Amino acid sequence: MVRVELKNSAFRYESGGLHYMQGALELESNVPGAGSILKSMVTREKIVKPVISGTGEVFLEPSFGNFTILDLKNEEWILDQGAYVASEIGIEIGAYSNKAVSALFSGEKWFQTAVAGTGKVIIRSAGPLQEINLVNDKLVVDGPFAVARTPGIDLQVKKATKGIFSTLVSGEGIVNTFTGTGKVLIAPVENYFNTLIHIVRGIDYKVQRLGNKS
Repeated sequence: MVRVELKNSAFRYESGGLHYMQGALELESNVPGAGSILKSMVTREKIVKPVISGTGEVFLEPSFGNFTILDLKNEEWILDQGAYVASEIGIEIGAYSNKAVSALFSGEKWFQTAVAGTGKVIIRSAGPLQEINLVNDKLVVDGPFAVARTPGIDLQVKKATKGIFSTLVSGEGIVNTFTGTGKVLIAPVENYFNTLIHIVRGIDYKVQRLGNKS
């Protein structure tokens, strides 16, 4: 669970993410403009980013995933869908245009959430994050576990192997390919709680199948 302590300050968070708060705090939700509505329709991000200000403690909705604080210093990060949790007021939140072809094949939307400026940003991931530094290099990811990247990194979708026969033999199909110079944050291993949930769901599914056969 994320706990935010405010002392005559403010922060912005993802709509619907408030659990509870205590103290002399005020909650404000600005009505979005037409541009924000269009961006939200494309990215499927919530339209309103509420602001809480004052002095007190704020607790955001708990999650079985991991929370990580990015400390931005006049920089920009491109976030995966659903990764944004909260940020300081000095952080601008916008949309990053992805290549249409990559978007269609990778599962990513045409626009991803971009955060820029100086301040702290809290992001969510399925497990602990690992930072990959690329210098005119390439990173191939087989799965949706790349959580964030810097703008110097280009995301494309490519076949893991050349030719249909090679693809069938290797068992690898379409992969996300990151190229350029910058940073990529990945969560290659889910944490204990997410792994346990998948195990329980798998057991429940098998029990249901056995029940249907009987």
